[in-house]
Formats: sequence, C-alpha cells, structure tokens
Amino acid sequence: MNKLKTWFFTEDCYPDLPDQKTYDSIRVDLPNMHCDPETASRLYNQYLDIWCAADEMGLEIMLNEHHQTATCMVPAAPIMMGILARQTKDARLLILGNPLPNRNQPVRVAEEMALVDVISKGRAEVGFVRSVPYEAAAANILPYRGSDRLWEAHDLILKAWTTHDGPFNFEGEWYHHRQVNIWPRPYQQPHPPVWITTGSAGSTLPVAQHKHVAAVFLAGYSKVRPVFDAYRENYLKLHGKHAPLDRLAYCGLIYVGDDEKAAEQGANKMMWYMKANKVANHWKNPPGYHAPAVSANVLRGAHVSGSGAAYSTDLNEHMRRGNVFAGTPDQVFEQIKAFWEYSGGFGHMLMMGQAGHMTEQETLRSMKLYNDEVYPRLKELAQTWDPEEIMEKRASMPDRDHAEINELSVDFVR
Repeated sequence: MNKLKTWFFTEDCYPDLPDQKTYDSIRVDLPNMHCDPETASRLYNQYLDIWCAADEMGLEIMLNEHHQTATCMVPAAPIMMGILARQTKDARLLILGNPLPNRNQPVRVAEEMALVDVISKGRAEVGFVRSVPYEAAAANILPYRGSDRLWEAHDLILKAWTTHDGPFNFEGEWYHHRQVNIWPRPYQQPHPPVWITTGSAGSTLPVAQHKHVAAVFLAGYSKVRPVFDAYRENYLKLHGKHAPLDRLAYCGLIYVGDDEKAAEQGANKMMWYMKANKVANHWKNPPGYHAPAVSANVLRGAHVSGSGAAYSTDLNEHMRRGNVFAGTPDQVFEQIKAFWEYSGGFGHMLMMGQAGHMTEQETLRSMKLYNDEVYPRLKELAQTWDPEEIMEKRASMPDRDHAEINELSVDFVR
C-alpha cells in the first residue's frame, strides 16, 4: 500500500535581531553579541516541545544543521537528534542533513547516527547534503568538488555501518582511515534509511542508483518535474521497475488556519524565513562551489532562489510558485493535491511549519489543523497512486512555472 508521511520541520531560528540595515549578512559574520543566551535557551526548549508535540500527534520529525547563522541555531544536529531520540516515542527522526563535504571525519558521522539509531530503537533516518556555499568559510574547507566528497564520505559511512567482522582500512581520494570498526553498529539492519537532497536532474543518478530517498527543497512548479522525472527515469533504467512513491520527498512551508485571516497572518509570519535571509554576495559564491555560469550570475549581482527563479519575499508569489501552502484545511489540501499531481506524486511531505516570530500556540494550532483535517486526505490521495496512471495524468498537464491565482482558492492572494 502506498503511504504518504509528513515530517514536521523547523530550522530553530533566532528571530530577535536588529534592523537588517545595520548588518551585511545574517550568515557567517553577524556578531554573536546579538544572541542572548537566555533567549536562545528559551527558544531551544520551545522548539523541542514543538517537536515532542509532533510526535504525540503522529507526525514524523525532521531537523537540519547550519553554522554561524541566526536562521538556524543547530550547529550540531546529532546532539538535537539524540535528545529527541530519548524524549519521543514513535516518530521517525530524520536529519536532513549531515553536511558531509564540511566534515573531515565521516567515520564520526557514522558513529553519531548509529548511536541515535540505537537509542531510538531504530527510528533514525539519515540525510546527507552537500552544504550551502555560505558555510565553506565556517567549516574551514575548500568548497571545491563538494559532490565528489559527499559521495566518497557516503561510501565510507555505509561501509562502516555494514562491516561487522572487524576493522577495515579506507583509501579514497579525499578520506583516508585506518582501523574503522564503529561501536555501536546501527539498530536497523543493514543500516538506517538514507536521504540525499537533490537540486537538479543531473544530481539524481547516484541517488537512484542506491535507491535512496531524493528530497527537493522549495523547488516549486518550475523545477520539481525535471528533478522528479529524472529520478524516476534513472531508477527504472537501473532497477527495471518504477521507483516506489516513498523514494521522493518535497519540502514546502505550510500554515493552516481556522479561517483565511488566521492563515494569512500565520503565513506572513512564516515568511520571515525568506525575508531574513540577507547574505552578502561574497559568501554566496566561494571559489569553486558553483558551476561557472551560476558563479558568473552571482558576480553580476543576480539573486536567485533554489528553483532558479528570481528571489522573492512576497507571500503571494511563493504560493503561486508552490513553495508555500497556506489557507484553511480545505484550501491547503487542494493546493498540495494540485502540486502533488503535477509532480507525479511523492511519498514524503516535509512540512516547514514554524519560522520567525511564530508563537508556540500558533505553530501547534496549525499543526493540529493539518494533522486532523489535511493529513488524512493526503494519505488517502497517496493510496490511489499508480505509476502508470499518475504519469498519464501528469502528462496531460503542461509544464508551468506557477499556479494561477484562482487555483489557490484563497481570497488573500491577489
């Protein structure tokens, strides 16, 4: 039976910042004098409480890691994941992810994830990411050939997880290790499920080869099809069968309100995530990170989103693009359903449900409305998925960059 899982996600931001005009970048070099430890402690505990509430509701849990930024106060996601492994009971725990090219010790990542898997009794799901360009300086690494380093570290980690007959040595281009023999080994055998973030059609081949979950962040209508289609095509060629629904994941911002007014207010608060991400151009474009054409655009001053579209901080525009789903329960279901069908279907909805100055009460209310009135219908929708039928239906929908305003069915979008 096809299933759709929803993973609740917050980046654990620190929103109490001075006016943006007083600093050049929220990432890398914003002085930490702006981070009050008491405020940070309150926020950390609030975010942990929200994740525990997600577990009680029956949602899965996702967290990620960033460095030297107020947008995400989790520089050590395995620590946060370990706390949740002990405090939660049922939720799957996804870290998306471990920025492997920034880690000098992949074996340490293998150990940390195995430890969390054992503490949680097999609830860990492990994501690997290339990392964002701004964090090359924070990690003290050369941002060159990050994808190559990611996959070599990936191979070392999987070998560490699955080798049980004593130490082995590893000689790669980037990593050299002696006497690898991790304790403990993972609870799940042969190893926890692996996720990889993908941002282009070309990056899906090794993900499909390993049958890992391919996750796409805020790609919107304009980019989700090329990435998902490439994964499906590669999977079919490599394995002789259609990729299961649970091999694809999409992350969007979601806010569900009791009425349109509440939904608009909550969604606009969540847009802090877009509006606060002020980054100086020199941090966006470290030498060797981007392909030459992308690097040239950044040097020219272009500010583009992950989907390749012009960057925007407008709620209406992001709803049309398929990056934000907001409204009443009926409206949010219809918005996600339209996007799901257009994409050809996916088995994981990564729900970024908190950002900026959203209160714990606002966050929990949106989560409850989603869990009670949207999620059950999405599960039913997923059960109807048939790879042949959905692709035939999807083929009848022309490619497009955004939804029409009237398709969103909300009055606050003009």
